[in-house]
Amino acid sequence: MRCVSPKGLHRMAYLEWGDPKNEQVLVCVHGLGRCARDFDTLAAALSDRYRVVCPDVVGRGDSDWLSDPMLYQLPQYLGDMVTLIARLEVESVHWLGTSMGGLIGMAVAGLPVASLGQGRAAGPLITKLVINDAGPVISKASLERIATYFGMAPAFPDIEAADRYLRTVAASFGPHSDAEWRFLTEVVVRKNADGSLRMHYDPKIAEPFRAYLPEKDLELWPLWDAIRCPTLVLRGAQSDLLTRASCEQMLTRGPQTKVVEIPGVGHAPTLMHEDQIRIVRAFLLG
Repeated sequence: MRCVSPKGLHRMAYLEWGDPKNEQVLVCVHGLGRCARDFDTLAAALSDRYRVVCPDVVGRGDSDWLSDPMLYQLPQYLGDMVTLIARLEVESVHWLGTSMGGLIGMAVAGLPVASLGQGRAAGPLITKLVINDAGPVISKASLERIATYFGMAPAFPDIEAADRYLRTVAASFGPHSDAEWRFLTEVVVRKNADGSLRMHYDPKIAEPFRAYLPEKDLELWPLWDAIRCPTLVLRGAQSDLLTRASCEQMLTRGPQTKVVEIPGVGHAPTLMHEDQIRIVRAFLLG
């Protein structure tokens, strides 16, 4: 599909699972350096009840790269996702977002709704929201950790080297089988002309990320307080991005919220395992 930025048009790719005529749509949006394929297992498990739509956020996967890297920020992602929902020809969706995808979901869910006149108002774009290890407070320590590797991955001579690299930088994903690590690696690499491998995203995505690193924890409470739909927050029990204290504060303000902690995982649960999928399914369909 085509989207617009202040510098022109760009394409955003997305994958669909399930019946394309199903009006019950679940949009799944990945994290900062990941891609749509992250949700293959989850989408397959939920496609019996949903039309599942998994976009590659601009600059990642099969989507275009932007000519101006400073546009790789929340306002651009927000506009692209509203365009996506319009293309799907539904009034509202359920949303699951991991890390950055959760922040985008918070922004979409909190958009103010204009009156249609005669006392009528359009409904919200998101009617159920799952935020996977993100929230209105993002710790400074986690942002500094991500900055040490994001956008700086070397070329890999082969898939084995890329696999070893991913296991290092994504160790906080928690325990996975060798086959699962290989899948998580294969979906985020692309082949160079010389046969070596690189990460799938525009390395310039890291420019605005580093340019705006905060001097303290990043707080986005206005986004959180504007959400009105039922919300599930998943937290990796060892997460350095979403702290337990932040979750406790989230329960006291903003939307009707449930928090579930995933043991043995940091940032962020991959939602590839049955126990994690079961939690998501129960909330969305409950």
